[in-house]
Amino acid sequence: MMSSDEQIILDTERWLEKAVIGLNLCPFAKAVHVKKQVRYRVSDARNIDVLIEHLIKELELLSDADPGKIEMTLLIHPHVLGDFLAYNDFLEIADSVLEELNLNGIFQIASFHPQYQFEGSKPDDIDNYTNRSPYPTLHLLREDSIDKAVEAFPDADVIVDRNIATLRSMGHAGWKKLWE
Repeated sequence: MMSSDEQIILDTERWLEKAVIGLNLCPFAKAVHVKKQVRYRVSDARNIDVLIEHLIKELELLSDADPGKIEMTLLIHPHVLGDFLAYNDFLEIADSVLEELNLNGIFQIASFHPQYQFEGSKPDDIDNYTNRSPYPTLHLLREDSIDKAVEAFPDADVIVDRNIATLRSMGHAGWKKLWE
């Protein structure tokens, strides 16, 4: 019998494989996934204070880890910040944690959420799905890795526009079919 954490990780891996890699939303994700350099950490936090503790532990672990073994971490927190606006507000706290740990410029935090909504968009706009994950997730990335990836992919600035075009061409029906 599978634990709920195992199921959460499987759901997240499925999203990574089908959406992020499968639709090429992030051209850098496939290599680290194939090399098994993505750390999946499910937080059991039920409040922001515990989530901050888990974020600190994960940043410290990632800071000490060999990038060849752990390139990035997906800190999945299914029990806290289910409301997107609260989650979005928390991102400022997460960035301040980076600063307090003197890790600003070494790591950055990308955000994914099941209700992700870009400023100025409507909740059901397909564009929002570029950042929609099965659970609220903080993506802890190494700045060096981002720099190397951008060097290898010189047109990195077109990724966002390309992703939006991909999702618009799929529409909601195509997104739904992706998960069948």
